[in-house]
Amino acid sequence: MLIDRYAPEDVFAPVPELAGQTDPELKILDVLLDDDQLFRQLKADLARRFPHTADRGRHSTPVEAILRLLLVKHLHNWSFQETQERVADSLILRWFCRVYFRRVPDDTTLIRWSQLIRPETLEALNERVVQLAVQARVTSGRKLRVDATCVPTTIHHPTDSGLLVDGVRVLSRILQRAKPVLAQTRNDAAELCQSHLRSARRIAQSLHRLLRRKGEEKIEQQRELYQRLVETTEEMVQQAERVSVALRRRKEQGAQHLRDQVGQILPLVRRVITQTRTRVLEGKKVASEEKVLSLFEPHTRVIPRHKGGADVEFGRLVTLDEVEGGIITRFEVLEQPNEHGQAEAALAHHQKLFGHPPRILAGDRGVRSPTTQRTLEETGVKTVAIPAVGKVSAQRRAVERSPSFRRAYRGLAGIEGRINSLRRDYGLRRCAYHGMSGLKRWLGWGILANNVDHIAQAQVTRSRKKQAA
Repeated sequence: MLIDRYAPEDVFAPVPELAGQTDPELKILDVLLDDDQLFRQLKADLARRFPHTADRGRHSTPVEAILRLLLVKHLHNWSFQETQERVADSLILRWFCRVYFRRVPDDTTLIRWSQLIRPETLEALNERVVQLAVQARVTSGRKLRVDATCVPTTIHHPTDSGLLVDGVRVLSRILQRAKPVLAQTRNDAAELCQSHLRSARRIAQSLHRLLRRKGEEKIEQQRELYQRLVETTEEMVQQAERVSVALRRRKEQGAQHLRDQVGQILPLVRRVITQTRTRVLEGKKVASEEKVLSLFEPHTRVIPRHKGGADVEFGRLVTLDEVEGGIITRFEVLEQPNEHGQAEAALAHHQKLFGHPPRILAGDRGVRSPTTQRTLEETGVKTVAIPAVGKVSAQRRAVERSPSFRRAYRGLAGIEGRINSLRRDYGLRRCAYHGMSGLKRWLGWGILANNVDHIAQAQVTRSRKKQAA
């Protein structure tokens, strides 16, 4: 049964004062998170775990404890296991997470609960936190900055040979699990579920040794090895198709689960085979958006950097809107590796949150579209600090050289620092959750942690100034 909270224990009465002495931000965060709207939005998602989670069964981990534990995890960029250990060892964190002297839920429990929270819920939670920031006079929405960054996914560097070996490995693993199921009714189960992983790995190792050599003769040898690796993968695909047909006749739940796994991975492996034939054997190019970069994170895209260091990154491009006070009001995972037209989307969301347009809107030329300047000015934005694209007129050049434009555009540099802080302190350097839903949840928690942390910091600074005065 889903319960709301544990009963408070008097032994923790002096802990808030101790928390204020050791970490004043934590004491303010405790008050900030004691918000009924945040609580109700999260509880609705957690109640979806089972049909009668909300009203039947043994008591669960309380909703407010789950919210605070997950927020502490992302505030400090800890793993699930580290979160469990740190909270269990700290009396102040036990008080803050409302666990008290109860058993701290283990990492697997936290993982299961966290996966129930939808990305839409985290977006709603973040909008509520922005409202709390306005109430705390941390921001008023007068300035808006828009920029984009790449959030890498957890994949190895994608190569055609590596993806083919991954396909053989995953299909072999599924077929090995299907062997005892099919052995009950088929005499050829061992042959049908035979693995070709050793052959694929040997060919891949030969490819890697060949690439270290010099000379033109290695190109033809490379094509021959790739052809063998493709044929080995195709044999594995054909076996998996036959196993899928055989599993369809079985009615056990385990057999259906294995068949679903085969059906999920086979289209990706076929696409990898096709792109390898096109790129390596035929010498043609494959469009960036059509490439498979990972069998485990198929939503990954190639993102050009346009900066020093690596030419590309592998992940998803994310656009961020920031207002004064360091508050991120919106994030969006983009389908294409560019942020064209995001200024209008940022303005529409800003008006919905604050009820008025920003006085200044700054962004680089990547967020501009042909209608950006006119749309923003008609909406009421006083200064649109977004450089024009292409050849500009003398009138436009004069606008971009004006003191107000330059002053507003220099303010855009602040969001670069905010992005670095998000990557360094709140986990946006690399997404640790899986799938597109996992990526959005990872972003949502990181940005939520950033926002509540900045609200607490602003209130602590204001309190110290009052005490000093």
